[in-house]
Amino acid sequence: MTVSDGVSAEDSRLLREAVAVANIPTLLMVLVQLTGDLGWLEPRYHPSRGQGLDDNDSGGLPDDIQAEVRAASLTAILDWRGGKPVAIPDPDPDLLVRMLGVSMGEPVPREYGPMTRAQLGQRPLERKPLSVPEGFRVLVIGAGASGMCMAVHLKAAGIPFEILERNENVGGTWLENRYPGAGVDTPNHLYSFSFVMWDWPMYFALRDELKTYMEHVADHFDLRPHIRFGTEVVSTDWQEDSQSWRVTTRDATGKESVETANVVVSAAGIFNPAVFPDIPGLDGFEGESFHTSRWPEGLDLTDKRVAIIGNGASAMQICPEIQNTVGSLDIYQRSLHWAAPFPHFRKPVPEPMRFLIREVPLYQAWYRVRLGWTFNDRVHPALQKDPDWPDADRSLNAINDGHRKFFTRHIRDELGDRQDLFEKVLPKYPPFGKRMLMDNGWYRMLRNPKVELVTDRIAEVSGNALVTEDGTRREADVLIIGTGFDVLRFINTYEARGRDGRSLREVWNDDDARAYMGTAVPGFPNYFILYGPNTQPGHGGSLLFVIEMQINYIMDLMGKMLDRDLGVVSVREDVHDAYNAKVEAAHENMVWTHPGMQTYYRNSQGRVTVNFPFRNVDLFDMTRQADLDGYDTEPRRAGG
Repeated sequence: MTVSDGVSAEDSRLLREAVAVANIPTLLMVLVQLTGDLGWLEPRYHPSRGQGLDDNDSGGLPDDIQAEVRAASLTAILDWRGGKPVAIPDPDPDLLVRMLGVSMGEPVPREYGPMTRAQLGQRPLERKPLSVPEGFRVLVIGAGASGMCMAVHLKAAGIPFEILERNENVGGTWLENRYPGAGVDTPNHLYSFSFVMWDWPMYFALRDELKTYMEHVADHFDLRPHIRFGTEVVSTDWQEDSQSWRVTTRDATGKESVETANVVVSAAGIFNPAVFPDIPGLDGFEGESFHTSRWPEGLDLTDKRVAIIGNGASAMQICPEIQNTVGSLDIYQRSLHWAAPFPHFRKPVPEPMRFLIREVPLYQAWYRVRLGWTFNDRVHPALQKDPDWPDADRSLNAINDGHRKFFTRHIRDELGDRQDLFEKVLPKYPPFGKRMLMDNGWYRMLRNPKVELVTDRIAEVSGNALVTEDGTRREADVLIIGTGFDVLRFINTYEARGRDGRSLREVWNDDDARAYMGTAVPGFPNYFILYGPNTQPGHGGSLLFVIEMQINYIMDLMGKMLDRDLGVVSVREDVHDAYNAKVEAAHENMVWTHPGMQTYYRNSQGRVTVNFPFRNVDLFDMTRQADLDGYDTEPRRAGG
């Protein structure tokens, strides 16, 4: 049975239910595009600015206005489902900026138009096949999110490639990390590729769902035949005479082999290898002990005495998850962290909303774009040092101080009757100075009688006990190491040697990694790094957005290389150095160089090597096209 407009009665019912609970600011944008009526952008319908990280579902509009928007949206969506074309299928950048500004209840600079247009997906991957000389080949190291995204683009362009993956499945971080509570702290409708739609069951996905998504990407684009699993890269060596890379690999049996590639893309990531604290006796703990990244399969913590060293991102996810299962939980705090309220933590996406996101691409697109504005550059101005700000020890500027007050109130409220812990958990440094964590019940957990927060340093591990410097001995059955990864030593799972046999470790003085746009290093021709130095969007945003932008740049560069029959592209040293000078100058004015804390963002010399200091829109502009004038090039030699 169908209704008169050609939409089934069941779909009509489901759409009616969905629109009744949908996000008003998002519906307004859908209305504009479906109907072409710009009257929906007039002040009468302007949502107010949302607070914090909330979706602002009502837009702060009166009930009668909300009802008007919902009724008009339902009619427009049903008309569209019945065959009526979208009135404005591809808004120009200026209109997009106006629309985004209205939907967010705040001004959006005009320069965000092109980036918003690119983000308004999900869009099919559009890439023209390239003319590739016989024998040309790309090797990608790693089949995590970066490596698979690179592979999708290479395949679409018709470039022969292979991925070398040390594990037996795809997924990288989301394959290896399976501890309780593991998940994203970026909304998964944003933490997803722009060209792969997914029916997310939760607003912030947990590890198993993310692993399933990564496997879907591999299967949807038929990548597995291009992946050599169980293959570890030992070294990559540049061969000047053949304009190629000599790549040494080792399989699961220990057998080594050698092959060549014209281009190598390192997608090995930075969250490996694991870091262990230097504590006397740690290796001799008499009980089960492991790093969070090697969580034992089937581990039962019921009524066990559990100790965890570290209170960073992994611990903040694990501890609230296991607090009611264990017999006791001792948390050894190593440093202080700010944590933001997490309104959508563990909240499922309502079924009507999932239906709307699946069935109305424009709604999904605008929901994603609004998340992008909320979680991307919105906070960037608050991370800049105000030289005249009087309280520089505790905050950077008036906005940052406002954040401090907001987060401080949140901590007090969450601690409830455990205000004795307040000074132990309140950071002294400005908000965002270290990775901002998402509070998934951490402070409420500290009120649990089973949980003890230990702030004294560990002096030694003796038998089955951890002994702190004050002499207190606390016994444990299970010891969890939550001390993170060796993120500062980029490209640390294999040896990369460029021209003249120089290794990246030598060029980078071990932990002082630098690259042009986080991607290219002088003296390492035809070698590109994904998630390289200074690419992490520390102020906010999705890492997958960064990866897509980097790959857009690499593909453009590779396309120009092939079009001009070049055998070598190697970033010029002066271009590389000038870019990194800008990076350092920008960091000097930002929170991550504040002296009040230690952070994995900074290396042993105090230089910020992990975070990107500019805005996401700046990255988008930088990576739209590659300029060959910034590279030394050589014609392709015969047979190369």
